[in-house]
Amino acid sequence: MLKGLAITPPVIGRISIGRVIERNGKRLPEKDDQFTLTTQVQTRDGWVLHPLDEALRKTAEGKLRSIPVRMLFNDPDLNLRADYSLFDRTTGRPVCVGNGETCRRTGKDGVSSSSCPGPDACAFAQGACKAYARLNVVVGDDDALGSFVLRTTSYNTIRTLAARLAYFGAVSGGLLACLPLELKLRGKSTTQSHRAPIYYVDLVVRDGLTLEQAITQARERDEQRRAGGFDQAALDESARTGFANGAFEELEEDVPAVVEEFFAEAGGERLTSAHPSEGFGLKSRLEARVCG
Repeated sequence: MLKGLAITPPVIGRISIGRVIERNGKRLPEKDDQFTLTTQVQTRDGWVLHPLDEALRKTAEGKLRSIPVRMLFNDPDLNLRADYSLFDRTTGRPVCVGNGETCRRTGKDGVSSSSCPGPDACAFAQGACKAYARLNVVVGDDDALGSFVLRTTSYNTIRTLAARLAYFGAVSGGLLACLPLELKLRGKSTTQSHRAPIYYVDLVVRDGLTLEQAITQARERDEQRRAGGFDQAALDESARTGFANGAFEELEEDVPAVVEEFFAEAGGERLTSAHPSEGFGLKSRLEARVCG
């Protein structure tokens, strides 16, 4: 295995809320109030839709605001990885990634470790650092180990998903990867959003099931997997080793798209979605504070 290269879950598509459009020669993020599933192919017109997007919309009876999913791993922290990230706006490369206690920072001498005071108190980032998370989920039955990735800078989404994953893992006895779940788009309003609706992602038991029924299904699925030779514990450990193999998760070729979607600038100011909660954040925390 190449050292310094994080081995991450295979990605076959993206889950996004919003899109990037071209306006007056500039590519800018635009808000939306529904999910979109895309491939990893981007053209001049934007990301190419994944075939599952159309399939799910046929049963959505309107806007796509829920997606049936399963988790790849039993360990909640392997499914959702969140950190404070600072990107170089010129090259798009990650400069500093931390968790509020320690960080990994690039410099002339390579990658070094340092203390991480968090984005509000970091003199190095000067307010340009923000929470950034990736959630990998399985959608459909075509590829058991292929995932769709949801990237977000929303505090609402990160906090909600982290709690849900921990809770579902606990109540199911560690059978998180076997639970029938769904991503659900929720809206709320706050004084800081001027009472306009803001959207964040939640994780719930699949529609039509109670929590107890979902746990029963998880136990049955776990037994079937074990009988077929599926080793979930080994899969979790393999993923854990792969993540630890590199200092930064994003590949250099993927970072420009991440920066464009979450850090795009327009006229010297950063755009927000219906609310900064879904990642189109403001220029810095000194100029505007994210209320997610």
